[in-house]
Amino acid sequence: MSKRDCYEVLGVGRSADEAEVKKAFRKLARELHPDVNNHDPDAEEKFKEAAEAYEILSDPDRRQVYDRYGYDGLRRGGQSPNFEGFGSISDLFDAFFGGAGGGFGGFRGAMGPRSGGDVQVAVEIDLEQAVAGTPVDVRYEVVDRCERCNGNGAEPGTPIKTCERCNGNGVLQAVSRTPFGQVARTVSCDVCGGDGKVAEKRCARCEGRGREMLTHAVSVDIPAGISEGQRIRVAGRGHAGDAGGPSGDLYVHVSVKPHERFIRDGNDLITVLDVPAPVAALGAKLEVPTLEGSEDVHLRPGTQPGEVYELRGRGMPLLRRPGRRGDLRVIANVVIPRQLSDEQRKLMQRLADTMTDANTKSEESMFAKLKRVLQG
Repeated sequence: MSKRDCYEVLGVGRSADEAEVKKAFRKLARELHPDVNNHDPDAEEKFKEAAEAYEILSDPDRRQVYDRYGYDGLRRGGQSPNFEGFGSISDLFDAFFGGAGGGFGGFRGAMGPRSGGDVQVAVEIDLEQAVAGTPVDVRYEVVDRCERCNGNGAEPGTPIKTCERCNGNGVLQAVSRTPFGQVARTVSCDVCGGDGKVAEKRCARCEGRGREMLTHAVSVDIPAGISEGQRIRVAGRGHAGDAGGPSGDLYVHVSVKPHERFIRDGNDLITVLDVPAPVAALGAKLEVPTLEGSEDVHLRPGTQPGEVYELRGRGMPLLRRPGRRGDLRVIANVVIPRQLSDEQRKLMQRLADTMTDANTKSEESMFAKLKRVLQG
């Protein structure tokens, strides 16, 4: 079976630079972390595929050969990455990110407490909720300490002993074959996972890992005035840390549903008010719907199509300035009457017979308006 394209594996374009390639690889690696992805039996093969793609695209010489001749060109030139000799996916992670998880975050080992990873979730709210602010209930999956063993990996009531393989150090010295040749490095103990201790009897719920995938629920307060695409940080509600390290954070990404009547423009709202032509000519007081009830707007006699009226303080709340709000801009849509009755037609004809250039003269011609709009 042919291999997948390197760019497809990492999810980057063919013009991606070294930083983009590295960022994409680290994102994939985090998703394939053993603690997060222990339910996927293909995690190791997926990581090998991603690592191979990274090794090719991060090396200018290899990438040039691959772009011209593909995998066959690399094989003929002896430049294919080789990951044979790694005992487990943990060894693979260590080869790229350092022994005992150095620098990558989330690995167990004897390097001291490490923070857990962050969790991202998305919620969608109505524009009315964005105006008033609202609590939302969020459910999400997270790697947390096992509730049965409280994270120590031992069946409740059974002892925990010093690991005989590493003598309690949590690390081993190993020489591995890597894409860069043979490298001597310190790696997490493959028996205790870097803790230096092992359970005499493993927890039946988490099989000794001390962590499990759980579904959490939290109520998050969405502040009034929040915009599309903004996010809210909830500290300490992400993946659990290792060796007593703090949990990561929860990030709630907010999207706002489009509204059938209002369009948002920064802190302002825009709406359209249909105005019959006779009313626009005479002027009137009309009711305008807002997100919090109706408001009166006074139309000047001779109101023109597209003329804008502002209702101060009826827009969106300013997120970081409590008590301040944007405006509601009301655009007059002057509607020409249709399906006139005989009486209406006679009245309109009488009006038309009395019209002069003075009645239709505009401060700015339609052509001038159009030109101004097109020129920005």
